[in-house]
Amino acid sequence: MGIAIKGRGSTTHLAGRFEVTVSEAVHDGWDPDDSEEFAAPGLRTEVRAETARSIISRNKSPDVGFSQSVNPYRGCEHGCSYCFARPSHAYLNLSPGLDFETKLFAKTNAPQLLRKEFSRPAYVPQPIALGINTDAYQPIERKLKITRQLIEVMLETQHPFSLITKNALVERDIDLLAPLAEKNLVSVHFSVTSLDPHLSAKLEPRASAPHARLRAMRRLHEAGIPVGVMVAPVIPWINDAELEAVLEAAHDAGASTAGYVLLRLPLEVAPLFRDWLDTHHPDRAAHVMSTINQLRGGKDYNSEFGTRMRGEGVYADLLSNRFKLARKRIGFNAQNSHWPKLDCTKFLRPLPPRADSPQGQLF
Repeated sequence: MGIAIKGRGSTTHLAGRFEVTVSEAVHDGWDPDDSEEFAAPGLRTEVRAETARSIISRNKSPDVGFSQSVNPYRGCEHGCSYCFARPSHAYLNLSPGLDFETKLFAKTNAPQLLRKEFSRPAYVPQPIALGINTDAYQPIERKLKITRQLIEVMLETQHPFSLITKNALVERDIDLLAPLAEKNLVSVHFSVTSLDPHLSAKLEPRASAPHARLRAMRRLHEAGIPVGVMVAPVIPWINDAELEAVLEAAHDAGASTAGYVLLRLPLEVAPLFRDWLDTHHPDRAAHVMSTINQLRGGKDYNSEFGTRMRGEGVYADLLSNRFKLARKRIGFNAQNSHWPKLDCTKFLRPLPPRADSPQGQLF
């Protein structure tokens, strides 16, 4: 069992799967007291500028609802203990644990790369999902504004996109999102895991509080921007009882579409989440993991398309039925996908950048 660190989701620098050497802590028999001298130290967030070589990621996954995505950041300060993107830090020889939420990378040339990609004669516009791997509105966006600059490119070129966030900072960009919404070029989803601020603070310590997300949802809705809710992830015996309550609160705040995703534990996420359970919910940790294993064919995770988002078995069927009944009762749009269709016909291809252009340096 790890020690909870205030403001962080992980309790350990779990080594990534590509590490050549791994260090292991061994108890030496001394038990420090609870005084300030021995308290777990705070971990500063470090941000490094990254010059990306490409900016649009493409996929053919049949169960994600989009084929193109843009991520302005690597790593995420929100620190969600369950984040499926944590294993990506292993490719950087960094820990998917604490490094993922404290050692961040900002793609400072992302707006220029996106405009360049749009200018290619062969580029065919398709809706882009903004900030899927890591949150585009995580706290460092307040200062760096890379996401805002990407949205400015979308507005300039009339390119459709959607985004999903756990941060009320999205309110800042209503001035850009509202004119895009008037032309059916944007939709915004909020990920709401729990309405309980205490549970949310443990699960996703640096994300906006649940009430702040609902407030932002309402303000976007009042500005004419289509908003939806994702109950993600649903964790058995942790937040699953809140499914209907979250849907009702989001609908009251203006959400017209809804979806949910069952907890996913790929690669290093599984031991990190097990440690989180042992730290914060030791009384039910075994029960939670037993149910997850039943949902995943006896394993912590099954990555097969069609089941990875929903799971299999009795619990999965019950959860699916609960969601469908609640969605109908509450009055959400009846549609198979929670991602609304956006207009790709208004796209304005920008001129290609000049070879002698000084663009590309943000700081």
